[in-house]
Amino acid sequence: MNVVETAALAKAGGDRPELVKPINWFNLLSWARQTAVVDKKYYHSQSRPFSTSRLWHLAFPNLSRPIFIVGSPRSGTTFLGSCIADIPEISYHFEPVATKAAARYVHSNEWSFSKASRFYHFVYGWLLRLHADGDLRFAEKTPRNCFLISFLHQAFPDAQFVHIIRDGRDAALSHSKKPWLQAASAESNKRESSGYRHGPYPRFWVESDRAHEFETTSDIHRCIWAWRRHVSAILEQAQTLPAAQYYELRYENLVSQPQQEAEQLLDYLGIHNPVSAQCLYQAFAHARADSVGGWQRQLSADQLQHIEQEAGPLLRRLGYSS
Repeated sequence: MNVVETAALAKAGGDRPELVKPINWFNLLSWARQTAVVDKKYYHSQSRPFSTSRLWHLAFPNLSRPIFIVGSPRSGTTFLGSCIADIPEISYHFEPVATKAAARYVHSNEWSFSKASRFYHFVYGWLLRLHADGDLRFAEKTPRNCFLISFLHQAFPDAQFVHIIRDGRDAALSHSKKPWLQAASAESNKRESSGYRHGPYPRFWVESDRAHEFETTSDIHRCIWAWRRHVSAILEQAQTLPAAQYYELRYENLVSQPQQEAEQLLDYLGIHNPVSAQCLYQAFAHARADSVGGWQRQLSADQLQHIEQEAGPLLRRLGYSS
């Protein structure tokens, strides 16, 4: 039984709890409130004077050349996003709740393209207005966008995508320490901001014929599964993007050579202001060297076997074979 079927069963009075909170006309205000609360919590305020341009863009926010940071959970997307937030030309938004929750509807084609596109444009424009940032360049990071790159490219034809890739073994290890997919979280009744209950429950990206396996396997297996699905989805869709709109960087390189990686990213984004460059150099310099290679010390032989069976070919394809 997949997530949609389970939710439908719960609404019909079935004995399994509802696993995901829906988006509908009755709870739009709740979603809007939660989106605003999370956005304000993580928003990086840029100290700058109010101007005529800012006033104009309150009515007409700029959504040209948006930046989408994508990558599997625990791959450095949060760190990269926080670094990009330091660039003065950019208004960065951490995992907008409303669009994060809408991802499952877009992925399953429950929403038409026009409906989904209007929703995303509205939410992003609203977030810019919240901070009077409509004159800046919009950027956001949400791992679930990994499955929506083709949609986002169609909805925002001049968008740029930044894909950060991390060794799946380190990503899975880090992910397994969070409550989101842990079996032990099943009875917590807590939810992710997107509406999914914490626990070993299949998300929309889990293959429908493997839903039961996902629920009953180990935490580390679920987490490497998540890594494989997110990264594979990006790589597949990226093949259709123009070269100027897709950029890859490795988390390990960001840690070991931060200034070089910052220079290359700035060049891709078309940002050449020396002040902006210095902001990104300083932010990248805070990358932690001890976040690389932890899997070698902490994963057991059994866990590594699960990882090999689920994602071995993709790890080797990306050069993570040792």
